[in-house]
Amino acid sequence: MTDSAPRSQPRTPWRAVFGGSIGNLVEWYDWFVYASFATYFAGAFFPKGNDTAQLLNTAGIFAVGFFMRPVGGWLLGRFADRRGRKAALTLTVTLMSASALLIAIAPTYGQVGYFGAFVLLVARLLQGLSVGGEYAASATYLTEASRPGGRGFVSSFQYVSMTAGQLIGLGLQILLQHTMSDDALHSYGWRIPFVVGAVGAAVIFWLRRNLLETEVYTEEEDHQDQERGTIAELLRHRKEAALVIALTMGGTVAYYTYTTYLTKYLSNTAGMSKSDASLVSFCALFLFMLLQPLAGSFSDRIGRRPLLITFGIGSMLCTVPIMTALSHADSFAGALLLSLAALVIVTGYTSINAVVKAELFPTHVRALGVALPYALANALFGGTAEYVALWFKKGGVESGYYWYVSACAAVSLVVYLTMRETRDAALSRGRADDPAAPGKRRTTAV
Repeated sequence: MTDSAPRSQPRTPWRAVFGGSIGNLVEWYDWFVYASFATYFAGAFFPKGNDTAQLLNTAGIFAVGFFMRPVGGWLLGRFADRRGRKAALTLTVTLMSASALLIAIAPTYGQVGYFGAFVLLVARLLQGLSVGGEYAASATYLTEASRPGGRGFVSSFQYVSMTAGQLIGLGLQILLQHTMSDDALHSYGWRIPFVVGAVGAAVIFWLRRNLLETEVYTEEEDHQDQERGTIAELLRHRKEAALVIALTMGGTVAYYTYTTYLTKYLSNTAGMSKSDASLVSFCALFLFMLLQPLAGSFSDRIGRRPLLITFGIGSMLCTVPIMTALSHADSFAGALLLSLAALVIVTGYTSINAVVKAELFPTHVRALGVALPYALANALFGGTAEYVALWFKKGGVESGYYWYVSACAAVSLVVYLTMRETRDAALSRGRADDPAAPGKRRTTAV
């Protein structure tokens, strides 16, 4: 056996799944725990007043973190294309650990005034930088480490890990709600999950140092030229980059509506208790997580476009009735069924969106090609979803947000109907396999 063998693709897909996903879990635990605990620490960083106004302020900082994601997508996507997926995955989790620690120790408004909110803002900017690179590094790693015919199944574990991270955050919230008083949670209990996140990320840093690089990437290590992972090279694939933005638009708005915003919506609009709203989200997300590999595997059989089209139609037509019914949900079972119905529709997007984007680009610009356009779409639509929802609510026309989500889905649906099928696209093996190269046969739309 040659010395190069240990550096190639992991022996089984499961090793790659674990290596790429476990850090992703901690990354997204830290990212989502901000949203799930915002109702408890909103009053700690801003003057007392209207609860919706305080949530609007924290949602604004949450959205600012998304606007840092394009910067992270550019810097860390370039880093992943030039230095490797493993190096990028290790760096992103380091940044996330630092940001979680900052939030855990941030002083309150009563102690230092708005300086505490400034610390919170800095932490969110670091989180945005980290997650901006994490998504692409994880997506490319899982896709490249997969065997042909199984990329949809393996890459679906990106959203399994993302959802698992959120479930851990919600589970910890439910635990704290049942073991601590409401005053204690608002006073200091909300810091606990951020301490857990910082420690967890430090552990994952050690684990990711032992990851193996993908075979697809190592085959191109000889192409260490100045164009690798650059904006100039990405612009040669601007059609694919624009496609990533367009196909992400509807999916990211719907995803954040029914995940990070759902708990607040159930408590702030439907009038459910915070503990019941958290439990509804936990149960719905757990079932949603189990659906991801099933849908990903299904896409390996029938293609990516049918799932995306199903999501687009379902989200466009069903968002208004589902959100309207949720606003009047008066029982745990009713709220759970409606939430789950929405997440089943969203699964058509989440289970395969990572692999679809990775399959659009050649290896030497794949991480940047996934990272930057996706981060831009999330900054414009995903990161602002919660803020837009609360803005509509504060303006007394909350139903306007439902139509906004439907409209975003409609735009993406047009893209899904016209885009090419990517299931059988060959991953680049050197510049000769560049899908945009002249003479290269491309998979056409079904």
